[in-house]
Amino acid sequence: MKARPAVIVLAASKGVRTQGVEQRLLQPLGDSTVLDTTLHRAIASQLPVVVITTAALAERASLHVATRDIVVLTPAEAKAGTGHSIAAGVSARSNASGWVILPGDMPLVLPSTLRAVAQQLEHHPVAFAQHRGLRGHPVGFSAELYSELVMLTGDAGARRLVSRYPAREVEVDDPGVLIDVDTDERLAQARALCEAAASHPSG
Repeated sequence: MKARPAVIVLAASKGVRTQGVEQRLLQPLGDSTVLDTTLHRAIASQLPVVVITTAALAERASLHVATRDIVVLTPAEAKAGTGHSIAAGVSARSNASGWVILPGDMPLVLPSTLRAVAQQLEHHPVAFAQHRGLRGHPVGFSAELYSELVMLTGDAGARRLVSRYPAREVEVDDPGVLIDVDTDERLAQARALCEAAASHPSG
């Protein structure tokens, strides 16, 4: 079977502005939580999923994905920044044909958006979702960038790679690509959109 891109859900970063990552990802959203919703949508994309998280969230993540698909970082590793989390995810799925990076605090990204970004990795080294011309997440990287991705460190994540290589924008009808929940205001916005999506499901 041909290898497919894997979705790497980042649920370990300490770069959350208002609360610790655990508290923020466990905030209620609809009839679930932020993390539950993010993982549910990642799994619904039908792409392989790996979750990079902390010991405090590993049990929650295991409600959705197998233990083998969870990478638990130590506190020191979690503090090392988004780059380290991405490197850990890429290393854990080194046989994938690419990697679609989905922050755990972006629960409204549609499964169809994840698939659309993944599909572009067959022809482009980097692809990212955008909505109405505004750049958002997820960002995808093809297998040719493996050696650079596994060396990432720090909070800059993969921005350097995005700026270095030709990037394909993927226009999607998905406002969730622009909404993380790292403030109370954004969490309230996500809840409102989640309610609207429940009334008009798509994906």
